[in-house]
Amino acid sequence: MAQTTNDIKNGSVLNLDGQLWAVIKFQHVKPGKGPAFVRTTIKNVLSGKIVDKTFNAGMKMEFETVDNRNLQYSYEDGDNFVFMDMTTYDQIYIPKTLSRSAKFLLEGTDCVVSFHDGTPLSVELPASVILTVTHTEPGLQGNRSNAGTKPATVETGAEIQVPLFIGEGEKVKVNTTDGSYLGREN
Repeated sequence: MAQTTNDIKNGSVLNLDGQLWAVIKFQHVKPGKGPAFVRTTIKNVLSGKIVDKTFNAGMKMEFETVDNRNLQYSYEDGDNFVFMDMTTYDQIYIPKTLSRSAKFLLEGTDCVVSFHDGTPLSVELPASVILTVTHTEPGLQGNRSNAGTKPATVETGAEIQVPLFIGEGEKVKVNTTDGSYLGREN
């Protein structure tokens, strides 16, 4: 059975010119004049690039199956991250280049890894992680020139901006998408 643009749904993966694109959102449009079309926002599965693309209604499309698996990060091994499948206890080696948020990856973190035909495509960390501050300068109460933040290094080695009152040894919640400080944890 051939699939068409009428079958597009959020989360569908399309094969366009040999590249895999995930549908973020779509809208079927039937203008008063002219033919119907489908307006989409799609994300390149490998690079993360997001583009808007319009397709004619009823156009034949090539859909791909992507398998998302929950894996737990174990350790780093050369150019790979090693994850464990918690159901089979298999160790899976995934190239470091597939994770855009690798600087927040901590041992024991559960991640969603996307596979296509057995090949890993991407690693998605949780929306936020809790990390311990390993180094930061003491905040000077009168220093407000930089909106009350200072650089801090967390246990994974990443550097983030934190409020002046955060000290070494404190746990902070960090957004894995942009590295922003979300709050202090107990």
